[in-house]
Amino acid sequence: MPTLFRFLFVLAAIAGLIYGSMWGLVMLVEPRERDVTVRVPSERLNPPPQQ
Repeated sequence: MPTLFRFLFVLAAIAGLIYGSMWGLVMLVEPRERDVTVRVPSERLNPPPQQ
């Protein structure tokens, strides 16, 4: 059984590291706001007439 406990401990440690890094990103990083420009081709706005 010691290998099972070691395995579970390693999984719990990895989960703790992931959770801690996610918490750190949420609490310490501020996103920057910026304008987004998307070019739309004129063919999509004014399609050519169907014959």
